[in-house]
Amino acid sequence: MSFGHGGPQWGSGGQNQDPYGQGPNSQGQFGQNQYGQGQYGQQSFDAFGSRSDSDAGTPDWAALADASAARARRRRWLMIGGGALATALVAGAVATAIVSSNKDSDNSASDKSSSLPAPPELPTDTSQPEPSFSSVAPLPPPNPKDFISERKKDTLPLSAESLFPGKKLTMGDRVYDKGATSRTGNCGSVTKGALGSVLEKNGCDQVFRATYSKDGIAVTIGVATFENEAKAKKAVEQASGSVVPLTGSGVPSFCKGGPVCRSTFNSYGRYFYATVTGYTKAKSVTKGDTAAYQTGDDLGEFTFRQIRRRGEAQASAAAGAPAQ
Repeated sequence: MSFGHGGPQWGSGGQNQDPYGQGPNSQGQFGQNQYGQGQYGQQSFDAFGSRSDSDAGTPDWAALADASAARARRRRWLMIGGGALATALVAGAVATAIVSSNKDSDNSASDKSSSLPAPPELPTDTSQPEPSFSSVAPLPPPNPKDFISERKKDTLPLSAESLFPGKKLTMGDRVYDKGATSRTGNCGSVTKGALGSVLEKNGCDQVFRATYSKDGIAVTIGVATFENEAKAKKAVEQASGSVVPLTGSGVPSFCKGGPVCRSTFNSYGRYFYATVTGYTKAKSVTKGDTAAYQTGDDLGEFTFRQIRRRGEAQASAAAGAPAQ
């Protein structure tokens, strides 16, 4: 069977002619169709829009991101709502527990208070006098010197042993041996020079003496008493001469036959006291003799302290406090 010269049976329109007469640009089965290029060609349009060829196989990332953000927001709101709900539930439970505890405490307190005894009634009588305090300031403590400034107040027993107690005297690092002691009512008999007349003229009551020695130096201390402080001071102002040295009890004669001795006079309250210091050998006391001066000053300081202690003891007794 012969089909002609090889061309199609629809006539002599040539290779580009199709049976539907769509013109010379229409292609065959594998050419361009009504939707664009052929089955294996590239499309320039699709059935749903005018998307470009380069976007045909790429996902819409913006749309995906919006969807993901929306889902994240929903989850976040769900979590926030769930947390708030859980917090509200916990708060409600705690409040319920507190209310229940308070009720139990109130019931317990009520039960306890009902079992306690009733408090005693307070007194209603307020007419009793209130405590009162004196507005008068207390008297100051007595002055110790007042008791040793007048004979009528100085009533504490007085003797050579009370003025010069013990067997030794310690002053700092210096220790003195005590010798003989004496007491006499004849004040002029135990003095030298004009001192006797001065003591008697001012009304001397009595004289107590004691002697102390150390390293060949001896000191006799004489204490005379008067009616009051004024007379004792006057005796000091008029004093001259010296107390007679008291020997014995291990102390040899001193301040006799020519050696110069040192004499001092002083008073405290109604008490006049004098010292005479010299060597137990034929040696004079000079102004630069620190050892002799130290010995005489120690005995004078000790006598002053003893007189002051008499005043302190009597002041403490008058105030009702123990003596220091």
